[in-house]
Amino acid sequence: MFLAVSIVCDDYFLPSLEIISECLGLSQDVAGATFMAAGSSAPELVTAFLGVFVTKGDIGVSTILGSAIYNLLGISAACGLFSSVVSRLSCWPLFRDCLAYTLCVAAVLAMISDNIIYWYESASLLLIYGCYILVLCFDIKINQYLMKKFSPCCMRFTKAMEENAEQQPLVGWREESGPLICQQSRTDSGIFQDELDYSQLSTSLHGLDKISEDHPSVFTMPEADMKRILWVLSLPIITLLYLTIPDCRRQFWRNWFMVTFLISAAWISAITYVLVWMITIAGETLGIPESVMGLTLLAAGTSVPDTVASVLVARKGNGDMAMSNIVGSNVFDMLCLGIPWFIKTAFINTSGPIEVNSSGLTYTAISLVCSVVFIFLAVHLNGWKIDKKLGAICLVLYLVFTTLSILYELGIIGNNPTRVCGN
Repeated sequence: MFLAVSIVCDDYFLPSLEIISECLGLSQDVAGATFMAAGSSAPELVTAFLGVFVTKGDIGVSTILGSAIYNLLGISAACGLFSSVVSRLSCWPLFRDCLAYTLCVAAVLAMISDNIIYWYESASLLLIYGCYILVLCFDIKINQYLMKKFSPCCMRFTKAMEENAEQQPLVGWREESGPLICQQSRTDSGIFQDELDYSQLSTSLHGLDKISEDHPSVFTMPEADMKRILWVLSLPIITLLYLTIPDCRRQFWRNWFMVTFLISAAWISAITYVLVWMITIAGETLGIPESVMGLTLLAAGTSVPDTVASVLVARKGNGDMAMSNIVGSNVFDMLCLGIPWFIKTAFINTSGPIEVNSSGLTYTAISLVCSVVFIFLAVHLNGWKIDKKLGAICLVLYLVFTTLSILYELGIIGNNPTRVCGN
């Protein structure tokens, strides 16, 4: 299942995402916070609906909050440890996404504090996400205004942004732009890009800038021996995906990129569902409490697409896209909680609210706020780059947060009753 997710992301999901970014004139960070976050977080949306309508438990809430800690710290650790390239980061995208996510966590914490979810509370989550998308539509203008307003006290941010722009300009950003204000890549509508700005894709993940050359077939055998062995072992998966998903890297299917994006997101959800099902059976067999499963194994399982996608783009040096996907997918996960809650309270069961078990989840939500602050400060103190040092620190902190959460859920720390899967 891990191998299948990796193939889907590398061969279909990320290439379709890049063409979408090129057509809409999205910068790396905006693309990572929107389409990439939505596609790779599809399993969390499925888990949230299952938790509300099928199992009628709090496993959807605990999974999303648990995977949020894994996304912030675990995936950041993976990007730093498994990437041989030091990725430079920009100030504004990380600040924007962290602020939006802090507001979402605060809203969820206020909602679950009384163990009851009303329709207007779930609607507020949808409203916050709508405001977040609106900010992304006018991202360039807001970035320019803030850089003008706070440029005297942001010299370090400016230096990091300048180095990042010199190494690999974002889509639609001109290389000759100044260090403080980058060339605006969108029209006044805030989303579409001028023709001259995206005439050539400056940074490419999969060689799509060379559109005159067709991409080789997925059945082309690699030259390296180890890659050949892996290719043979994964050939059934490659064949199945080839027959069901149009390869938009090839000229014949290039205009089908939205179909590629949707089908690959569906495959990611299906594969992750099987993975989560296997983990759930193991948890019931071993008698692991439901909330502990959500905070650990299920959280890591549902975040496999985010991990694979973020590590792949980080290894290409696209740090802004990786970090925006990490934080932006968490913002989308909060929307995942809001949609099923709103549907059930506003349309299906209008007589009463939804009950959730929030004793341990409150501690988790508070930990999330602390982890967001830590990520921002760690990146700032690390010189606005993702490297192995930052990855090691994030890994240690993730293990600390997870250990404390498990001890609290098991009742070893504090006074918290546990519920075992199947009981």
